[in-house]
Amino acid sequence: MTHRIVFVEDDADLAELISDFLSRHEMNVLIDPRGDSAVDTILREQPDLVLLDIMLPGKDGLTICRELRPMYSGPIVMLTSLDSDMNQILGLELGANDYILKTTPPSVLVARLRAQLRNHHPETPQAPAQSSSLRRLAFGQLEVDPVNRDVVLDGEQVILSTSDFDLLWQLASHAGEIMKREDLLKKLRGVSYDGLDRSIDVAVSRLRRKLGDNPLEPFRIKTVRNKGYLFSLSGWE
Repeated sequence: MTHRIVFVEDDADLAELISDFLSRHEMNVLIDPRGDSAVDTILREQPDLVLLDIMLPGKDGLTICRELRPMYSGPIVMLTSLDSDMNQILGLELGANDYILKTTPPSVLVARLRAQLRNHHPETPQAPAQSSSLRRLAFGQLEVDPVNRDVVLDGEQVILSTSDFDLLWQLASHAGEIMKREDLLKKLRGVSYDGLDRSIDVAVSRLRRKLGDNPLEPFRIKTVRNKGYLFSLSGWE
């Protein structure tokens, strides 16, 4: 399985060297050399993992991490020459999943990236279409086709990433039921909920935006306090 990575690095030679090495280990790398365009690139590409330098033109990596974390649920790995304890602590506190020095041997870098990818994107996740029969679901103006993985709302096609569609299918195929965060995390990523992981909350917020839900008072994908999320049967008229 080939994983997609966005690598934010302004040293062209180093970026190319690491990209070539990762490509030999089933990682397809897109390089962005500027910090001030990185967030837009990542949100557009929706990669499986973000590899992020700290010292960048336009915007530093710590700022990018802080801005990106509420909008991106995948792993963020800092790759930097700054080895101070303070930078490591700050990076992890701002939402990075790992902090790796550029002096780390390439084989160790690959192993640590693979560990992050396994945790967030298990090799054999439950296919969402298997949780119900392969039938098209319709709720008022919303149609969800699990075979072609198409979503239509008010006659317009909604473009969703793979992870967004998987989340929508889980919610829609359990419409009218409260889906717990831990159940969604287990079904979608094959990992247990530790009480701190907010990736499902981030993903739901992103899905709401794409489906025209009200972020302040959602009426299509509702938050049920201390329980989880409810896909409304009546919010699509």
